Amino acid sequence: MSVHRADTLGGRAAIAGIGATEFSKDSGRSELKLAVEAVHAALDDAGLRPQDVDGLVTFTMDTSPEITVAQAAGIGELSFFSRVHYGGGAACATVQQAALAVATGIAEVVVCYRAFNERSGHRFGAGLTSRQPSAEGVSMGWTMPYGLLTPASWVALHAQRYLHSYGLGPDVFGPVAVADRRHAATNPAAYFHQRPITLDEHRASRWIVEPLRLLDCCQETDGGQALVVTTVERARDLPRPPAVVTAAAQGAGRAQEAMTSFYRDDLTGLPEMGVVARQLWRTSGLTPADIDTAVLYDHFTPFVLMQLEEFGFCGPGEGAAFAAGGVLELDGRLPVNTHGGQLGEAYLHGMNGIAEAVRQLRGSSVNQIPGAEHVLVTAGTGVPTSGLILGIDR
Repeated sequence: MSVHRADTLGGRAAIAGIGATEFSKDSGRSELKLAVEAVHAALDDAGLRPQDVDGLVTFTMDTSPEITVAQAAGIGELSFFSRVHYGGGAACATVQQAALAVATGIAEVVVCYRAFNERSGHRFGAGLTSRQPSAEGVSMGWTMPYGLLTPASWVALHAQRYLHSYGLGPDVFGPVAVADRRHAATNPAAYFHQRPITLDEHRASRWIVEPLRLLDCCQETDGGQALVVTTVERARDLPRPPAVVTAAAQGAGRAQEAMTSFYRDDLTGLPEMGVVARQLWRTSGLTPADIDTAVLYDHFTPFVLMQLEEFGFCGPGEGAAFAAGGVLELDGRLPVNTHGGQLGEAYLHGMNGIAEAVRQLRGSSVNQIPGAEHVLVTAGTGVPTSGLILGIDR
């Protein structure tokens, strides 16, 4: 059982700038170039200069080291640099790391970034193609000989058990895909701009790994995204309204593996996200009823339903019923992924979702939720993960 400690991070840091490259399938430039473009765009948005930055945070998977990005972007000395492991699970944790640094005075302006050519270069959907010299790689030996080679196949096993346990069929995943693509259709930055889908089109899409169809799986994207984090006090003096870090959390569950936690007693939930959810609600003092819109990590649609359950928007096994009937769309009870998500806008390991949360709080989203004051953001699921609640400056 985790020990409940006081958390004094909330309200001490804010996202003051966001910036991204275009989202494409063939960027035509290096991942370092994408990172620098995104960092410069975020700094421009915040009204800051490269020399104002004294901290950088990214993913262990990113190929552009902090010192290299600093040099290429015209950033000078760094007093803080950090990386977070576990792929998409790192997204919200990069902001948590930055917030911890500025709240404790280790740094004053920290930029979080992620940049990769995930479509034209290394493709995560291809799975593991070589032996991994690590304990994590060795553990793959328990699943890969049986054909579980890709993220889709790893998630499919959980999804199949979820459907079996609750007496459901794969069509229940459709409302997640439809809502995301409907939101992407009105977002000019989205790869699937002006290309919504219907439930029938979801049902007709080809199988990838049963029970996952093509339209249950996120796309692959080339691009970069950056976020500028500073103290709330400094953010107030900058051009954009601060998106205050109300709460931030990381979580790994018992018997946690990286998308292959098949030896748990129950495969129908996401215990790592449950750890995050409990922390966020406890430290923010908020409840699901306080959330105006959510950005839920959507690399695969089944895990969106499970996240709704872990966060208490509905009970175990009730995610499908909750999501049905347009609840996740703009006029629903809980608009989800108003930018289109990774299914519709871009797959940037969730960093573009954090940017959308900031836009919602600024009132500048293309699919704006009127009066949005609290936004829940989650990171990758099936892996050790993280989450944020962002709010307006009061």
